[in-house]
Amino acid sequence: MKKLVIYIFLAVLPLYANAQAINYKTIENVHYYYSQTADQTSYMKEKSLLDIYYPEGDNKVPVVIWFHGGGLTAGQKEIPLALKNKGFCVVGVGYRLSPKIEAETCIADAAAAIAWVFKNIGRYNGDSRRIFVSGHSAGGYLALMAIMDKSWLKKYNLDSDLVAGLVPFSGHTITHFTIRKEQGIPGEQPIIDKLAPLYHVRKNAPPTLLITGDREKEMLGRYEENAYFYRMMKVAGHQDITLYEMDGYGHNMTEPAFPLLVDFVKLKANVE
Repeated sequence: MKKLVIYIFLAVLPLYANAQAINYKTIENVHYYYSQTADQTSYMKEKSLLDIYYPEGDNKVPVVIWFHGGGLTAGQKEIPLALKNKGFCVVGVGYRLSPKIEAETCIADAAAAIAWVFKNIGRYNGDSRRIFVSGHSAGGYLALMAIMDKSWLKKYNLDSDLVAGLVPFSGHTITHFTIRKEQGIPGEQPIIDKLAPLYHVRKNAPPTLLITGDREKEMLGRYEENAYFYRMMKVAGHQDITLYEMDGYGHNMTEPAFPLLVDFVKLKANVE
């Protein structure tokens, strides 16, 4: 038995060493809007940027696009530590924020960033056939809206159903509270209109993993929103959607949720 253990260890050691030997690079502040002409405001040039964390080498690897949280009014682009050294490209997206712009513009920025990744990530060893879109809170809402409402990526001649997976963390599935606030609607009054992911449920959306905090600790029924989205996707005929509730964790549930995202990407991207 001891010999068997030794043989197994020796067999996997080269794979482990190879994984440990991967070098990663980070490129920062890449403009994801193609036009660099005068039609871009200084604020757009300041915020509509992305960072790319990618492994060196010849292999094309899966890509995770990550949108930060902050209620569409705060936050900045980030490459989450929990997504580093996993064999993926990670793209941290910045976007313009309310009240300097109308909050709906955040969705436009998210879609532009996703389109840029589809068309350019190959230069950074990313596989455009294995792009996953994720984010926390407001970032989860942007991930959902940019993919579920197909009109946003259609502007870039892209079909959002080509996304390999959608993984929002505690994202609104109703219309975002900041958008409602701009319309004079209180946060306790739910609205489902064209700016709600729930409005766009459909059978052929990408594989989806919904993750929220504990229903008793989350913000304003965020778990229940996601549970309803899950149910209506099932009713619409979607066959590949899962809902996780992180018991004991509130809205800031990212750390225990990241391993679920990593496992989801590995499973759907066929990564060993």
